[in-house]
Amino acid sequence: MAVKGESNVHAKDILGNPDYLAICYGGYRAKTREVQPTIAELKEDLQILSAMGIKLIRTYNVQVALPHASNILKAITELKREKQGFEMYVMLGAWIDCENAWTEHTPNHEIESEENAGEIARAVSLAKQYPDIVKIIAVGNEAMVRWATSYFVRPKVILKWVNHLQKLKREGDLSADLWITSSDDFSSWGGGDKTYRTVNLEKLIHAVDYVSMHTYPMHNTHYNPQFWLVPTSENNLTNSEKMEYAMLRAQKFAITQYRDVKAYVERISPDKPVHIGETGWATISNGFYGATGSRATDEYKSGRYYELMRQWTVKENISCFYFEAFDEQWKDAENSQGSENHFGLISLNGEAKYALWKLVDQDRFSGLQRNGNPISKTYKGDKNKLMQSVLLPPLK
Repeated sequence: MAVKGESNVHAKDILGNPDYLAICYGGYRAKTREVQPTIAELKEDLQILSAMGIKLIRTYNVQVALPHASNILKAITELKREKQGFEMYVMLGAWIDCENAWTEHTPNHEIESEENAGEIARAVSLAKQYPDIVKIIAVGNEAMVRWATSYFVRPKVILKWVNHLQKLKREGDLSADLWITSSDDFSSWGGGDKTYRTVNLEKLIHAVDYVSMHTYPMHNTHYNPQFWLVPTSENNLTNSEKMEYAMLRAQKFAITQYRDVKAYVERISPDKPVHIGETGWATISNGFYGATGSRATDEYKSGRYYELMRQWTVKENISCFYFEAFDEQWKDAENSQGSENHFGLISLNGEAKYALWKLVDQDRFSGLQRNGNPISKTYKGDKNKLMQSVLLPPLK
């Protein structure tokens, strides 16, 4: 599936291609998104991702007050001029909300926000400005799943904007090779609760170029824990064996959700590709997933999950936009130990977590820095010290 030349690279060539590893990327380093990463900081991050073998990144919005995505596109453009052979593509997200989302008023999930039209227009503009980089537009992020109570919309809203973008492709205003999707929870794509399986969802499955689904076994260690708990049949195993079986069950959980979505989508549109728009595993939690909860979060489990998911998706030619590249502390700014701040494979100050220790050993990051620090291993590379923070899942 090798791609020969950048001018010939299209979404259909990249997605599912193991030579084009994907990741979710947010470059925010401060406790607020009001502090935007500089172009220099974004270039620093992009070179680190490139050293990891990443060639496709996912962004989430193109809001006027948050020029993060447009600055990423500028940074990639500069790196392509400065670094021979530098290659990076973008799945550009357009944020979609319902009326009254994120306000003091009650969200109206039956009507979309007036801001959506501008968000789509900005995504179109960037895709036209950077056709060599933007290969996918995603309409909404977890915008249809009902637990997104602050902002979710009905599938008809996503369908409206997907159809709009597909029309622009047919009319030549957007490249015919640009792929359009929506990135949402597995249940939103019909992989779980059957009440999501509506006529408009069927129309949406037909309309998108591929389905981008999310799966989070880590969250389900709290919300749906039966797969996670150590069964009595494993009582005589060593702790390391119990841990390994737990992580294999987590991988199986994700695979099952993927296959459930795939099976439903194939009933509607048999040849429609399905890829993973998000999956990840946090390394710290003082809440549901930490020592007083499901005991899921630490660097060992996160690293093992990353390894298992990369192995499976590469083998199956599934793109996996792993969540996420770097820790971002704005997500739970009032709680430094909140899990949302700690999904990154690399810390705020450039320490590679256990998932990437092998790459450090391979000198992949030689000469690269983050916040003035060379890329080094967490725990100073002492696995015994790391393992002291690891807790077994609870017993059934």
